[in-house]
Amino acid sequence: MLKTILGFDIGGSKIGVVEGDWRGTIYQHESVNNGADVPFELAFTRMTELAAQVLARSHHQPSALSVSIGGPLQIEQGVILAPPNLPLWDRVPLKTQLAERFGLPVYVEHDGNAGALAEWRFGAGKDVGAQNLIFLTMGTGLGAGLILNGRIYRGSNDLAGEVGHIKIADHGLKAYGKVGSWEAVCSGAGLVNLAGARWPRRWTTPREVIRAALSGDADARVLVEEVGVWLGRGIAVLVDVLNPQLVIVGTLGAVLGDLLLEPARRVVREEALPLAAQVCHIVPAQLGDRLGQVAALMAAIEV
Repeated sequence: MLKTILGFDIGGSKIGVVEGDWRGTIYQHESVNNGADVPFELAFTRMTELAAQVLARSHHQPSALSVSIGGPLQIEQGVILAPPNLPLWDRVPLKTQLAERFGLPVYVEHDGNAGALAEWRFGAGKDVGAQNLIFLTMGTGLGAGLILNGRIYRGSNDLAGEVGHIKIADHGLKAYGKVGSWEAVCSGAGLVNLAGARWPRRWTTPREVIRAALSGDADARVLVEEVGVWLGRGIAVLVDVLNPQLVIVGTLGAVLGDLLLEPARRVVREEALPLAAQVCHIVPAQLGDRLGQVAALMAAIEV
């Protein structure tokens, strides 16, 4: 019987459960809504019930569990340390609880790292041979995965890639516990915050702003371009420090494409070191809707 991986994609707005294999093939997937105000105990019940549904339909034999979740976290121990989008998950021993519940080996990875690995192995980085790349999650929040010299880089205590915490402005909106943080202006939540500051109550979710921008609404496009400028300013710093060949922008980058990325590319050309900017390509995540699903498998695939 074919051995498979049961993967969990845990975000600030939903939890997904997938069954896939070590080649990144997805056999089935389900998701359930989640939120920052949902306590861990309730969320854990939802995710295990969803996993039970997936397992009940499986024609294969899951042999490992894999988790992709936002940081900060202790990766090896699988302890979640109150991420900005899951503040009630404070020192949660997720790896231990999943192992006790399912009786299988459990592997946990930062969602930025997992996304970087997924795009590197199976997406935008697959055919270009990039050994130095940055993946930006850019979903509800903003995080990064760093692949340097062909290896994932986690830092001294698993905090590498927490780019949303970078202070990019002296004033303005607040996210990740800091006024002027990159996440405050460069994420799904940031997009809505900027919209609320300009046009109160006109748009209340990222999806509404995105839909309006893609439909040609001039005001929504101005918002997207502003976020693109902030995106470029942060990327320019990363380009100067890390000199990557590729910056892959997830979720919003994949959905909005050049509406978001062209302003960012322009700013990087203006602000980063010219020789570093010349070799760096800024591209949308290639896996599209499959990104979160494949990323959910990567902790087990890259053991």
